[in-house]
Amino acid sequence: MNRLLLMNGPNINLLGKREKDVYGEFTLQTIEKELIDLAHQYGGEMDSFQSNHEGDLTDCLHEANGQYYGILFNPAAYTHTSIALRDAIAAIDTPVIEVHISNVHGREAFRHQSMLAAECYGQIVGFGKDSYRLAALAFLEKMERTD
Repeated sequence: MNRLLLMNGPNINLLGKREKDVYGEFTLQTIEKELIDLAHQYGGEMDSFQSNHEGDLTDCLHEANGQYYGILFNPAAYTHTSIALRDAIAAIDTPVIEVHISNVHGREAFRHQSMLAAECYGQIVGFGKDSYRLAALAFLEKMERTD
């Protein structure tokens, strides 16, 4: 299986428009295109899903189970609040890497705690849009070694 899933939570659809000093000027569409191209370089595929709704993200995790080699997930604000998403990650076999554009550990205190990280394969934070690239490479290079 050479498919990856990119998932993004609330307000990530507004990248390039909101808090450019924190999140940069790139858009979600730019990230999606770059990751699709990167996956293709490794002979893989990348699907994407974004929602501002916790239940939709939970459903997506459930439906993705067993369909993907791995999931790159920026849960955005739900990182710090969602036990439902934590439980969904714990319930599936497909590994999840938690991704954040900003260094959440260097921001407001309430952002320092991730409800999801303990159930994730790993966490990559603070590298701007390259956080996504690094997470994708972690899966793509592992896939390449196991082929």
